[in-house]
Amino acid sequence: MASIMTNSSALTALQSLNATNKALETTQSRISTGYRVATASDNAAYWSIATTMRSDNKANSVVQDSLGLGAGKIDTAYTAMNKAIEVVDKIKEKVLLAKTAGTEDRAKIQAEIATYQAQLKDNIGGANYAGSNLLQTNSAGTATQLNVITSYNRDDTGAVSTGTIDVDFGKTRLIDSNPTAATARDGILDKNGGASTKSILNLSVSDLTGVTGYTAGDVSTESAAFDNMLTDIEKALSSMSTGAAELGAAKARIDLQSSFVSSLSDSIDKGVGQLVDADMNKESTRLQALQVQQQLGIQSLSIANGNSQQILSLFR
Repeated sequence: MASIMTNSSALTALQSLNATNKALETTQSRISTGYRVATASDNAAYWSIATTMRSDNKANSVVQDSLGLGAGKIDTAYTAMNKAIEVVDKIKEKVLLAKTAGTEDRAKIQAEIATYQAQLKDNIGGANYAGSNLLQTNSAGTATQLNVITSYNRDDTGAVSTGTIDVDFGKTRLIDSNPTAATARDGILDKNGGASTKSILNLSVSDLTGVTGYTAGDVSTESAAFDNMLTDIEKALSSMSTGAAELGAAKARIDLQSSFVSSLSDSIDKGVGQLVDADMNKESTRLQALQVQQQLGIQSLSIANGNSQQILSLFR
């Protein structure tokens, strides 16, 4: 039925054109943003999951930064610890040499030992990274270990926990930075030895005064004094090896965890992408089809409106 009050064909064509324009707008938005689900209105469930996972990945990014910072601190301490072990080995050699040397030679040997002692202090004092020195810490301080965050964990109830790698200062402390300790130091190199009562940093082969086993003016007691100093040096080297092992193990674990967190972040990004990313090949093909539909819809609407004009012409 032809009617001048209601143009059914035009209404149908207009509805079809509006639907095409809406679909075209959606496709253009996906192409411009790259997302199939850009807002909660697109798909509330997928958007919520993606938002949560992105938040978790931001936490993983912080964990990755923490691992990098921790690795820098531990690498620095590990390198300095190994160098310190080499220097203490040289001190041991000089003490052993001095045991059978004459008085004049001992003075020369002591000059070399003093150089090594100064070298130890310089190396340890310079082992700083980002304000931290794991080899020179305060035995009376509140901080007893280095904590490196390694993971961010959230269970199904929303409760959060974090994993850490810990380095015990007591195992890596070579020099005690406690400002209140006049003589009772707690560092491996500056504390009094159990056998000789001399620390590695203040032992002297030219002056054995105060060394356990030595009696002033009694040459026969010198051998025992040197043996006691060598015993303490061996004990220090053993403790330093333990400290180096502690640092080495932490370093290896940080490297493994850093690789894992990086892979985990990539997996989460990939999973989120599968939920919300647009298939650009598919959307590009759809765009072309919708553009053709839009052109056809405009022509269809024009034809429908043309029919109304033909009806009106009958009355002219």
